[in-house]
Amino acid sequence: MKRSHARLVVVQVLVVALFATLVARLWYVQVVGGEEYQARAADNATRQVVVQPQRGLVLDAMGRPLVANRSTWMVTVDRSRLTRLDAAEQADVLGRLARLVDLDYDALLDRIKLCGEDGAPEPPACWNGSPYEPVPVAQDVPRDVALTISERAEEFPAVAAQQRYLRAYPAPEGVNAAALLGYVSPITADEYAAARESDDDTRSAASMVGRAGIERGYDADLRGVPGTTGKAVDSRGRVIAEGTAVDPQAGKTLVTSIDARVQALAETQLEKAIKKARTTHDDVTGRTYEATAGAVVVLDPDDGRVIASASYPTYDPEVWVDGISDRRLKELYDDAAGTPLLSRATQAQLAPGSTWKPFVAAGALEDRWDTGTRLDCSSGLQVGNRWFKNYESASYGPIGFDRALSVSCDTFFYRIAYAAWSAQGGADADEDVHDPLVEMARAFGFGARTGFDVPGEAAGRLGDRPWRRDYWEANKDRYCKIAEKPEKVDGAYLRLFAREFCADGYVYRAGDAVNFSIGQGETLVTPLQLAVAYGALANGGTLYEPRAGKAVLDADGKVVRKIAPKEAGRVPVSKAHLRYIDKALLETARTGTMAWKMGGFPLDEVKIRSKTGTAEVTGRQTTGWVASYDENYVVVMMMEQGGTGSGSSGDAVRAIWEGLYGVKGGEVRRDKALLPHARPPKDLPRVAADGRVLPPRSAEKEKKGDGR
Repeated sequence: MKRSHARLVVVQVLVVALFATLVARLWYVQVVGGEEYQARAADNATRQVVVQPQRGLVLDAMGRPLVANRSTWMVTVDRSRLTRLDAAEQADVLGRLARLVDLDYDALLDRIKLCGEDGAPEPPACWNGSPYEPVPVAQDVPRDVALTISERAEEFPAVAAQQRYLRAYPAPEGVNAAALLGYVSPITADEYAAARESDDDTRSAASMVGRAGIERGYDADLRGVPGTTGKAVDSRGRVIAEGTAVDPQAGKTLVTSIDARVQALAETQLEKAIKKARTTHDDVTGRTYEATAGAVVVLDPDDGRVIASASYPTYDPEVWVDGISDRRLKELYDDAAGTPLLSRATQAQLAPGSTWKPFVAAGALEDRWDTGTRLDCSSGLQVGNRWFKNYESASYGPIGFDRALSVSCDTFFYRIAYAAWSAQGGADADEDVHDPLVEMARAFGFGARTGFDVPGEAAGRLGDRPWRRDYWEANKDRYCKIAEKPEKVDGAYLRLFAREFCADGYVYRAGDAVNFSIGQGETLVTPLQLAVAYGALANGGTLYEPRAGKAVLDADGKVVRKIAPKEAGRVPVSKAHLRYIDKALLETARTGTMAWKMGGFPLDEVKIRSKTGTAEVTGRQTTGWVASYDENYVVVMMMEQGGTGSGSSGDAVRAIWEGLYGVKGGEVRRDKALLPHARPPKDLPRVAADGRVLPPRSAEKEKKGDGR
């Protein structure tokens, strides 16, 4: 009896102790820590929704929008919230959503799968963005559909509808410029993780990132800063009140040096020339020209600013906006379609043909030759065991550098290059021997990227002695294996080449030197590189890094920063020799290889210097080039497999010059020129108080002055 009573007392003590502990804990939670726990509870009942900023505008030099934004209703699915539902609830929610937005159920399932996870389709059908961000599954949905989702949140847990901004391409003057402008796509998980590690608050899990072109080059300026808005929700996830918000900061506006009217003309003339070439008979191959691709670059030689950059074939930049399909993505990379995603202006690497000769002339004149030199422009020249022909076997007798440039005499430059090669020690010369022709080409920027502010440009190649040694080192094992067992390969030429290459493929022979002198052989350039080099001829010897960006403006139109031209250096050519070459190129359009395309053009008023080029390519039709300039512009055009330079591109280049100066019926009408005062504007567009973008003041003054 006493033992039972003792046990009861112990139980009572324990109960009292537990009750006291509970009371003490409740007192602590409600009194001492009340504010902290209340804040935590409120936080649990508040959802932070990221608000994406408007991406900045991209304007042309006159203030016309090249890239803008449009508002759209977008439906998203939050993967993290969806996984909290059981399988049946998930299927029910997604089924209702698929019917509401008119989307196939299986396609909806694919869209919310992370790329790379089990069962996920190939990009872009899967979600290639951050796993922490709601996945966009439908955009451009009707407003009533978006309101239905918002008002019936209990029926669509993990689903949201919100307004977002998408890229838009207004195409002023009919501009395409897809390769130049580039595109954006969702941030990847790795990029988002890197942004979080570096405390980069300009990128959220739903950010769009510039992937190419100007969009990539100026992504940091254009992207803006995301905002957030808090929404108080009940236990069923329904919004019951708006919480605190941090407004997003719109991206900045980029003013470019591109002129939409010049860009449109360049694109139109390039496409027209290519289509014409495809109907023209090629006497060499016996079929019509394939004219597979081409490019046009127009820049200002005074500062290296790019006024137009056209590439063909091209594509509609809108294909990226809604999420590009797998089929369309393959088309952009398809060789049979001409690889439209490739920017020919900056990424096509091709032999320059005779447009190379002014730089060889500069190297020779600064070395051991002078302007009084006379060499035989014969129909051909024997070099070693090979007969090197003048193009179309023309013969002009003894001529100087000036005439050799205007009529594009190959054998004149063969003699220059052969003499230089012999003086350097011929095939026995060291790789680091002083080669004035190669060194001058390098001084003009060839063999290296130009420093263009639009990423992705190719570096080209100088086919000199060091390159030949490097190429041999990289490939000798392959060809030596073929040489050891020639019976295992088909083709007598390949067996012979492999044997010779294995033995002494590193040797820089006389044939390599003479080919180098006329822009043939292993040397490759991009159209942009050639335009930059001709810009140095035009401005008296200054090499500029080309720029498409001109200035960055804030939302009020105030200049955040100007993008100044950047000198890459001075070419080591005397003023006298530059004037001599300039005068020689002036004759190309009058009496030389471009003359048959320039009849009736007012060359006395618009003094165009030019050089044509026709590059032969093994197994392909010839590449045609025209490089031209005056004191205000450089215009370079290239056409792959299109025939001779003047034959393929002469008419198009002339039409561009006519547009630049308003030439009509052989008369210069500067009031009809594409650019104010028939030259690139130096000042910037203005933003009015009402938000309208106005042309530069210099353009407005001209508009008022000529009565238009």
